[in-house]
Amino acid sequence: MNEARTRDRAEGDGPAPLAAVPPARLRALRWLLADIDDTLTTGGRLTAEAYAALEALARSGIRVVPVTGRPAGWCDMIARFWPVAAVVGENGALWYAYDHATRRMRRHQAQEEDARIAAQARLRALAAEAMAAVPGAAIAADQPFRLFDLAVDFREDAGPLGLDAAERIAAIFRAGGAEAKISSIHVNAWIGRWDKLSGIRHLFATLWRPLDEVLDRVAYCGDSPNDSPMFAAVPLSVGVANVLPFLPAMPAAPAFVTRAEAGAGFVEFATAVLAARHQPGGTS
Repeated sequence: MNEARTRDRAEGDGPAPLAAVPPARLRALRWLLADIDDTLTTGGRLTAEAYAALEALARSGIRVVPVTGRPAGWCDMIARFWPVAAVVGENGALWYAYDHATRRMRRHQAQEEDARIAAQARLRALAAEAMAAVPGAAIAADQPFRLFDLAVDFREDAGPLGLDAAERIAAIFRAGGAEAKISSIHVNAWIGRWDKLSGIRHLFATLWRPLDEVLDRVAYCGDSPNDSPMFAAVPLSVGVANVLPFLPAMPAAPAFVTRAEAGAGFVEFATAVLAARHQPGGTS
């Protein structure tokens, strides 16, 4: 999979422009996976244009799956109210998929309750250490709605602090035995063996087909270091333009990049997918 992703980029040149994606590859898509913060959203808000793009993709037969570090409580709402097929949340710890016909929510959680409660106590202690070491950081405002991870805010409501501060926070969690990933706004930490990719693999195997069997029909769109596992695994990976400052610290970069940032970049990608599907040989 990594070889396939690497072949999509000119070696050593970083991500190629979105316009370099062959239309036939866009026409083949059946799933579009996307981060939320600063990928679907712009300045902390979901624009009308980005929501309309989600609607248009769903109407065209594309299953859209947000893949986010945001909390379980948000994911339940998104699965119910957005035009999406499912949501992977808390960096892969859970997924929710709502069947509107049966009014049934399907849920998966990666950790048993006793282990989850014990992990939260350890994470709170590490978070206190991190915030003492990095003045200006704070527990994220959405923490009450989380089940599995702990989010330290460095530039949503706190700060804004730089990436160096986020790295120091992440290093304290890792030294304490936790996983830690940096998004565009939070450092998300958890105690367990999952990430965005493992969450997506479980979702696909449960609801559709194993991910590796359909990779030629899947795309991923993201913007920050916690998207690296998905960028590495999905050959048609697209970064919105605000991913560029993160690239030097990322283990895997997207194969392609949009011209526009954040939600406008997502709209740019969605528009290209929809245009390809309406070209001769498309599916709609």
